[in-house]
Amino acid sequence: MGIMVTGSENSAFSLARIREIDMVAYLATLGFEPAEVKKDGTGYWYLSPLRTEGEASFHINQLTNEWYDFPLATGGNLVDFCLRYYQCGIRDLLEKFNADRPTLSLPVYDPSLHEGRVGKAAKLLVTDVRKLYSYPLKNYLHDRSIPLSMADAYCSEITYQIGDGTYYGIGFKNDAGGYEIRNKNYKQSSSPKDITTMRFGVPTVQVFEGFIDFLSYRAINANAHWGATDFVVLNGAGLFDRALPFLEQHEQVGLWLDRDITGQAYTQYALAMGSRYSDESGRYHQFKDLNDWLMHKGEVPKVNLKPGNRLRADNS
Repeated sequence: MGIMVTGSENSAFSLARIREIDMVAYLATLGFEPAEVKKDGTGYWYLSPLRTEGEASFHINQLTNEWYDFPLATGGNLVDFCLRYYQCGIRDLLEKFNADRPTLSLPVYDPSLHEGRVGKAAKLLVTDVRKLYSYPLKNYLHDRSIPLSMADAYCSEITYQIGDGTYYGIGFKNDAGGYEIRNKNYKQSSSPKDITTMRFGVPTVQVFEGFIDFLSYRAINANAHWGATDFVVLNGAGLFDRALPFLEQHEQVGLWLDRDITGQAYTQYALAMGSRYSDESGRYHQFKDLNDWLMHKGEVPKVNLKPGNRLRADNS
């Protein structure tokens, strides 16, 4: 069954160690069993542990050890799940896992055990990297209010294969040589998964969850001197702890994370580490993230009223 996370180990749980736990096994300890298993035993479908439903729409992909709740349109790794399930912050989550450590006996996720079921057909293979060219990708950038010249400076057009299918998207390279890949319909990642750092040896650094928010920041500050601040793109909030050694080298760390449960949990986690960290998300507090703010040009969303309805100012 693979390596076990047990109470006999002396090391305390870290975020990285929690992410290593097999999600199917962990859900079983909470009393959740799959309603259906598909795709040669790698696709597990559950009645959502995060809400009440009658038809299974919560999915775990054992090839990646990640979950996705389709009606909520959100997902991620085990840390992301636990933040929502326990409705707690990062520090509370770490305390919970370490308090439970003597009784935990869970398998560490081992991708090699699952890849063999479907072979190479399910792997994402990058086949070509070139300058942004395709009109649909340029149109997608336009819809996200990202200037093409800005995207050209940091991104490429990626062609990739999954099984017999060939796809393409906007690729953003990480420090390990993998890519975050986006188009209008899909979000993908090629191995290896890692953060992206841009280093100029200055005392400040700005932190973003994804590269679309980073590009949004660059578009908003197009006239700012390039090199005046360092940057970290986490390529997923769950890699925040991987960025910590780099962040701790700076005197000031600006946090431009999403305004959702996960993003705000990591923001509060960082703020508790010291005064070098500052939450910049208040600038777009009525929006999902920085790109959402940019797309709406900072305008407060208006209330949608049905014909014949009006807002009432009186107390009747």
